[in-house]
Amino acid sequence: QVQLVESGGGLVQAGGSLRLSCAASGSTFRIDLIGWYRQAPGKQREMVATITSSGGRTNYADSAKGRFTISRDNAKNTVYLQMNSLKPEDTAAYYCYARTLDLDRTTYNYWGQGTQVTVSS
Repeated sequence: QVQLVESGGGLVQAGGSLRLSCAASGSTFRIDLIGWYRQAPGKQREMVATITSSGGRTNYADSAKGRFTISRDNAKNTVYLQMNSLKPEDTAAYYCYARTLDLDRTTYNYWGQGTQVTVSS
């Protein structure tokens, strides 16, 4: 089991910045992928950015490239999402996501409770 707790959301003006944090606890040694998704009202949840535990390989949604940066601090079991040049269309609930990989290759998905990001125009 993995528990994820997000923080750092809030209200910001367009063009501003926010940094989201996600602290993982529990069986964090089994996490092979961690990252961020978001869901705006009336829309499907979409991937924003992910980072692998091994090698730190990152993957970004096209909408996030060049503006958002995902990073991790393995010692703190924390992943961050630095969001710059925010736009009103970035307004959404942001969810931390983690995937664990068991020895038998079974994967499990875990979600945080979400943190709201609101970008005003």
